[in-house]
Amino acid sequence: MNKQLVPCLTAGLMMIAFAVAPVLAQDGKINISNLESLAKKAAEVVDVNLDGQMLELATKFMDNEADSQGKEILKGLKGIYVKGFEFKQPGEYSTEDIEAIRSQLRPPAWKRIVGIESGSEGERVEIYVMTGVDGQKIEGMAIIAAEPTELTVVNLVGAIDILKLSALEGKMGIPKLPEPKK
Repeated sequence: MNKQLVPCLTAGLMMIAFAVAPVLAQDGKINISNLESLAKKAAEVVDVNLDGQMLELATKFMDNEADSQGKEILKGLKGIYVKGFEFKQPGEYSTEDIEAIRSQLRPPAWKRIVGIESGSEGERVEIYVMTGVDGQKIEGMAIIAAEPTELTVVNLVGAIDILKLSALEGKMGIPKLPEPKK
């Protein structure tokens, strides 16, 4: 092989490795710490940080039949992270606050699967998923729910069965998703 070609190939492979490594290393957890500054402006704050150990402990408190589906979902999760804020008046958070979250939810690792916007009421819900290497299993989910006086960001990390996910709505700080308006 040409001696001049070897350094070029090596440099090219290193560039590919550095570009691909963050995607492969990502585990579905997003950084929502930038939202902490909104707490002092909010009338009500929800802050949930449940890692793997805390989720395992939570399943021990879910013993009745109604919680069996929720318990099954929790077994596959590595973390539940929620930041929620309710404000007295509109304008207490900015689009930059939301964009700092959205900027982490870019392809190829993340894909937006739901986008609901109510222009007249200023409500917006977005749901993103991160699939595993096989492209089949969901390994992470992020939900952004924004209204003029409320902002909620939910991040689920780990194996997620979307069909069973509704069992967690209204529990552990995870909001109920809005019903479609008729």
